[in-house]
This record gives sequence, C-alpha cells and structure tokens, in this order.
Amino acid sequence: MDIQIDWNEADQAAIDAVGRCLEQAAVAEGVKEAEVSVSIVDDPVIHRLNREFRGVDRPTDVLSFPQWEPGEELVAVTGEPIPLGDVIISLPRAREQADTYGHSLQRELAFLAVHGFLHLLGYDHQNQAEENRMFARQEEILALAGLKR
Repeated sequence: MDIQIDWNEADQAAIDAVGRCLEQAAVAEGVKEAEVSVSIVDDPVIHRLNREFRGVDRPTDVLSFPQWEPGEELVAVTGEPIPLGDVIISLPRAREQADTYGHSLQRELAFLAVHGFLHLLGYDHQNQAEENRMFARQEEILALAGLKR
C-alpha cells in the first residue's frame, strides 16, 4: 500500500498545534497519562461516520467517540495510559471554517481538537448553560496554548 499525504508547511504547523493544544487541554483538565486518537479526514469519511454513528446524513467538522460514559470513573490498566477515545476532524471543513472566521487553519484545527477532547471528558453543549461552560473552557485552553482569535 502506498499512502501519500500532500502537506505543506502551514498544514504541518497546524497538525503540530493540535498535539500541543491537546497536551495543554489535558494539563488544564488534570488528565494524566491519557491516550486520544486524532484522525484528520476528508468530508466523505466524516459524512459516513456521522451517518453511521449519529444518524445525521451530512458531513460535520468534528466527531468524538468517548471510551467512557459521562460520570464513569476513568480506569487504566496499570502502567498504561487511560484510553479516552477518538476525535475525528474534517480537514476541508476546518479550512472552510478558518476562512469564514478569519483565522488560521492552525487555530481552527486546534479549536476542533480541543472541542472533541472536551467531549471525551463529558463536556457537552445540549443547552445554553452547558454550551457557555464548554466554549469558555475551549477558549481558556486555546489562550493557554497561545491561540487567541
């Protein structure tokens, strides 16, 4: 199998920012020795996942698949990181949203990664109070990572 990824320097910097922001998010949330899988995909892939797992027949920007139920105690096998779950991000959506909001791809990918990470920890935005709490936390973490709007 031959896999080729066509990244430019800006794309690579954006991908690197995702890792730094997730590490910052883990520190901010007091999460130690955890494992998160992040996949950067195209719109057809995230559309398929959104349809299969959420019943929503359209692409989206980010999906999270937590390993744990909200409120469940996070337990790891001794010596192993706690598997928090998977975050799937659409690169085309991230590019489009970065253009729409007038900020860098780096900031948008980091925003989506932190958003997905917080979902893995049980944050949600089903009502205004939850949304305010989650979005404020996202901005705090991005600011700590030096990615302000």
